[in-house]
Amino acid sequence: MGTLHIISVISLVACGLSAIIILTDILSGNRQQMMIMNFVYPITALYSGPLGLLVYFTLGRKTTSKMMSHGHHHMQKPMWQSVVTAALHCGSGCTLGDILSEPLLLFLPVTLFGSELYGGWAVDFVFAFVIGIIFQYYSIKPMKNLAPADALKAALKADTLSLTFWQIGMYGWMAVCVFLIFGRQLKVTDPVFWFMMQVAMLCGFITAYPVNWWLLKKGIKEAM
Repeated sequence: MGTLHIISVISLVACGLSAIIILTDILSGNRQQMMIMNFVYPITALYSGPLGLLVYFTLGRKTTSKMMSHGHHHMQKPMWQSVVTAALHCGSGCTLGDILSEPLLLFLPVTLFGSELYGGWAVDFVFAFVIGIIFQYYSIKPMKNLAPADALKAALKADTLSLTFWQIGMYGWMAVCVFLIFGRQLKVTDPVFWFMMQVAMLCGFITAYPVNWWLLKKGIKEAM
């Protein structure tokens, strides 16, 4: 068993445990004031592991219903924290989309331009986009108390650019893996594939971060 395989398994286990720790903390009574964030933080830990834990316990714990009911919502969050939360919120939709679409592609491969790789990326994008918009919908609708159609429009406006840039970072890294590092498409059943996907999500965060900063600054996206 190669070193990379061992590192991949360790990373997947560490991230899985991190997600369980966050989920346990939320279920033990530390619910997020914004319902959708109860999903965002554990999903974030699935690719960021201990880093995701750190973000949850430093940022996430400040926005629990308990904290908010004690009057902590008057505290103004620094801009970078709002951007981190916005980017993670967008990324969790993308992550969930990829987790759902990749095993599906194993049974139902899709070909685009004669390539299963591009076909898979196209399906990934559709899943990530749809789930990302659903996530955004469920944060905008209660926050602004909008009618469903208006909330959907606002969600599309707020997250289309962010989701696209997240996927650019993600595909960028996966392209490096396929064409430069491994010279082949990795199998979904290989832990190395999922480890590379974890790295890809971190790359997605990096490319989505400046876009989210801009969207918040322009008021296109609401600070969470």
